Amino acid sequence: MKIGEAAAASGVSAKMIRHYEAVGLLPAAARRDSGYRDYGDAEVHALRFVRRARDLGFSIAEIRELLALWGDRARTSAEVKRLALAHVEALEAKARDLSVMAATLRHLATHCHGDGRPDCPILDDLAGEAPEGAARS
Repeated sequence: MKIGEAAAASGVSAKMIRHYEAVGLLPAAARRDSGYRDYGDAEVHALRFVRRARDLGFSIAEIRELLALWGDRARTSAEVKRLALAHVEALEAKARDLSVMAATLRHLATHCHGDGRPDCPILDDLAGEAPEGAARS
């Protein structure tokens, strides 16, 4: 199948398929005599794997490692579990960071009058100009 068909079958855009091939995440597809890329079921399956891994937030480097493990029948599930749990820790740390950011912005927005006055604690905080005695987050 051509790249557009592979994109439709896998849920990965043609642009991303080209990108994954360019960065070496996936091998370049075989070419037809016409020059069009030619994809089969195995390539679509790999594209679905990549799409699902991206949906779960894995980086390109992590997906490269997961693909290698997926293709290695001598792998141990312990290796895969280690990668997954490390990713969980990274996601949880990011969630904590996002929660702190949201709380800070909520606090600043609460203290902003939101009216016609020019003074704004949100802009003051971003500029590093928190009023005396105010705690900066």
